[in-house]
Amino acid sequence: MRAREEGKGMIKREWEKKLEPLTVGISTAVRITGLSRSRIYEIIQSGDLETAKVGRATLIQYQSLKKLTRQHLGLSRQSA
Repeated sequence: MRAREEGKGMIKREWEKKLEPLTVGISTAVRITGLSRSRIYEIIQSGDLETAKVGRATLIQYQSLKKLTRQHLGLSRQSA
């Protein structure tokens, strides 16, 4: 019985690895991008990142962060 329980947990973990978050906090965005907190807030103010406020927390839509990163990677490749 115990082996089955462990097996189910392993399947769940593999499935969870494929999930992407809907939103990330500022600290996570900093870690993902390597940008400073100030720069992240500047980009938010420019409207290039979609955000939501929940209480005092600012949450960034993960897809918006990925899109921004892809756009800048594409631009840097073209200019190189």
